[in-house]
Amino acid sequence: MSPDNSQFELQPSLGAEPPQTVSSPAPAPPSPVPPADPSLAIQPVPDTKENPAWNGWDVLAVVGLALVTILVSQFAILLAAHYLLYPHAKLEDLATLHPILLLISQFVIDAAVVAYMVLLVEGKYHQSFWRAIRWNWPKSMWAMLALGVATYLVLAMLGSLLPMPKSTPFDNLFQNRRDAFLLAIIATTLGPLMEELFFRGFFYPVVARRWGAGWGIFLSALPFALMHMQQYGYAWGILLVIFGVGVVCGIVRAVTGSLAASFLVHVGYNGAQMLIAIFITRGFTRMPKGVMEYFWGC
Repeated sequence: MSPDNSQFELQPSLGAEPPQTVSSPAPAPPSPVPPADPSLAIQPVPDTKENPAWNGWDVLAVVGLALVTILVSQFAILLAAHYLLYPHAKLEDLATLHPILLLISQFVIDAAVVAYMVLLVEGKYHQSFWRAIRWNWPKSMWAMLALGVATYLVLAMLGSLLPMPKSTPFDNLFQNRRDAFLLAIIATTLGPLMEELFFRGFFYPVVARRWGAGWGIFLSALPFALMHMQQYGYAWGILLVIFGVGVVCGIVRAVTGSLAASFLVHVGYNGAQMLIAIFITRGFTRMPKGVMEYFWGC
């Protein structure tokens, strides 16, 4: 018989159940992913590359305007004080007899310099001033303040090994309690702000762009120290210490890319100075012959 004969084909038996298809088990739902720990996230690296909109000629222009402002404002303030407040005092003696006039003059000069920088950056280059100078607060502001205090302690020990004068023109600002407290407030607020805005915010990035961060740190710290020559009686030991402060602030500015960080270091340094002076002089009620002996251990 031929195998093609249909009678030999297997026929499903009556009443037999149809074959069942074996299905694979359903996949288990994915387990929920635990939320990532924010502390383990990769933090963005601060951009420390300097490329300011302004250039060296702009810096020189601001310096030139500042010098003119110093001459005009100091003469105008002393002249006005002579005719309006102290008509019997000699004009050349007013700054020595009334140091508060120097503080007023310094405030006018600093405000003018900041105004020049703001007008240049926003007027000429149409950029936000605070963004252009990289004013961004660091994550740990207390750490920056503590670094400033530590810088003061280290440089104070260094100052104790250097020749330091017993008295400087700076001491004239401590002749009375009112002027002393006013100086302490300025030294921990406006003073560091104005100086950091120019030296590390405006001057440093121009030098760093052209010659690198190292030269930027050095060349911004040098005029920062030289600026204090007159008020400290041209004492090279004090200027060396102030240069060290500028170097530390410059390094912080270069590493963090934040001008606010170097400002906080500057505030911590000056604040430590003033707190020690207030403590030793019992709130500026027992004034020393030379304030610097308390600052540098001389």
